[in-house]
Amino acid sequence: MTNSAVVDHKHNLPDPSDRSAAVGAFEYVFPAIRGVQAGREFFVSMCPLRLIPKVFLFDEDELVPELRAQRVLNRGRLPEMARYIVDNPDSYVFSALTASIDGEVRFEVSEHASHAERMGLLRVPMTARFVINDGQHRRAAIDLALHERPELADESIAIVFFLDAGLERSQQMFADLNRYAVRPSTSIGVLYDHRDDLAELTRVVVLKSPVFRDLVEMERSTLAKRSRKLFTLSAIYGATKILLAGHPGDSDEREALARAYWEAIADVIPDWHAVRARKLSAGEVRGDFIHSHGIALQALGRAGHALIESGATPQTFGERLAPLRELDWSRSNAAVWEGRALIGGRVSKASQNVVLTTNVVLTTLQLPLNDEQQQAEHALQRGRERP
Repeated sequence: MTNSAVVDHKHNLPDPSDRSAAVGAFEYVFPAIRGVQAGREFFVSMCPLRLIPKVFLFDEDELVPELRAQRVLNRGRLPEMARYIVDNPDSYVFSALTASIDGEVRFEVSEHASHAERMGLLRVPMTARFVINDGQHRRAAIDLALHERPELADESIAIVFFLDAGLERSQQMFADLNRYAVRPSTSIGVLYDHRDDLAELTRVVVLKSPVFRDLVEMERSTLAKRSRKLFTLSAIYGATKILLAGHPGDSDEREALARAYWEAIADVIPDWHAVRARKLSAGEVRGDFIHSHGIALQALGRAGHALIESGATPQTFGERLAPLRELDWSRSNAAVWEGRALIGGRVSKASQNVVLTTNVVLTTLQLPLNDEQQQAEHALQRGRERP
């Protein structure tokens, strides 16, 4: 069975790029497997990447939402998706596209089919219209990637074809296909990402540093009240990314620097050690203090970056971070944290709150504020002075 192609019935000549010959004698021929869902036929085929931009057109940008079968293409996502393919030609993975065919199709059972007539050729006239129900961003990213890596043109992607039953059915398919889609948590993304050097570094730091070992939630990016974990992997990843931003050195040096910093931080926040020693519960610490929350870790990461920029080394971290022993991280310390890490007594993750929380740490460490941090500080003070 050959790859899918555009075929001239009369002469049997493949012509995968000629859409101008859209007359009855010309058609697309897809090797396919036939199945049934909800009493309706559908077909699964493999399509060369070079055909994807030519067969599956996207021309609904100008239609109002109620007349479209899918959401508007978010072109801001495309460069990153295309770069993923281009940078990982030997390991990229794209899931199947789902499309509806608006046209009269024929399915010819293969002479050699032995599975209840499921295998054969799906013949689609070139006058038919294909509507992507799921995967329009993958389709557009493939188009971009092929411009940079034409050699990928003969690789394939799976296509699931449904027979079109009108706009209402296509809209319902889009809703159903996305109804139960759940984006993986950031933590499990970090845990399973072997292309990101920082993700690898973070995993090593968490596994090797006694301050984090057994206290990090590796899969979820939020912690339940009764969780025995004190941190999430995603929060440590984000804070470590800020800490090491722009820092030269190989992976071993960066790992050693990150471990030294977080272990020095643990020495000036005794509650972290108390949880490890089971003198305090993780839920109790998270409920009463902010120092284990993501916003505090980001603030500590930013302060650590500034500390390193000022000349601090792993050998001097202990001395430079000592003033943090006197910082009251408790939620009840509203005079310090309300309007910064807390809004109405609840932890806030907004970027402005991260900056204002960082300011407290920097000031405690007697490190200067940059222009953005000073502006945020002035805005907070003006807000507090209003009646």
